[in-house]
Amino acid sequence: MGAGIWKSLWQGILGGGTATTRSIVEGESGSGGACGAGGTGAASAESRVAWKRLLPPDSFRVLFDEGTEPPHSHPLNREKGDGTFVCAACHHPLFDSRQKYDSGTGWPSFHGALPDALGFKRDYLLVVPRTEYHCVACGGHQGHVFTDGPPPSGKRYCNNGLALKFIPRGEALPSRRDAGAH
Repeated sequence: MGAGIWKSLWQGILGGGTATTRSIVEGESGSGGACGAGGTGAASAESRVAWKRLLPPDSFRVLFDEGTEPPHSHPLNREKGDGTFVCAACHHPLFDSRQKYDSGTGWPSFHGALPDALGFKRDYLLVVPRTEYHCVACGGHQGHVFTDGPPPSGKRYCNNGLALKFIPRGEALPSRRDAGAH
């Protein structure tokens, strides 16, 4: 059976579908509701074509094909500067550097997100359902959130470095862009 069939099967068994932020990440401050791009995190065919033209292939694969980069492969995992992490696609601010910590996983990790930055949905690609999060502005896949993080939240936002861009504090944040802005 193909991956799509297994995903549908698991969604049916486990009561699948898209869930709201509160049902997945109870009480998480600084988080949006459903994912961007219509609540699913999925980009339309037209916007996928436009994002594919704007982004490097590896970033597109992570952001819009929901891929994952290898652990320890991206320099943002080691970034310790003071600043803001924005979505690599649309430049929407997602995390403050004060929320970042070294989780030892090999991916940039954060214990919280900026207000109204992220949308969430269930991911059934593995046997155990996970909570996937996306940029609320463009729907670009960022990573997964787990409940093994440090205080105060107990959350670990495990992000793909290819889905982020770091802007040092004091520098202007880049202008927001959408798939239609070429």
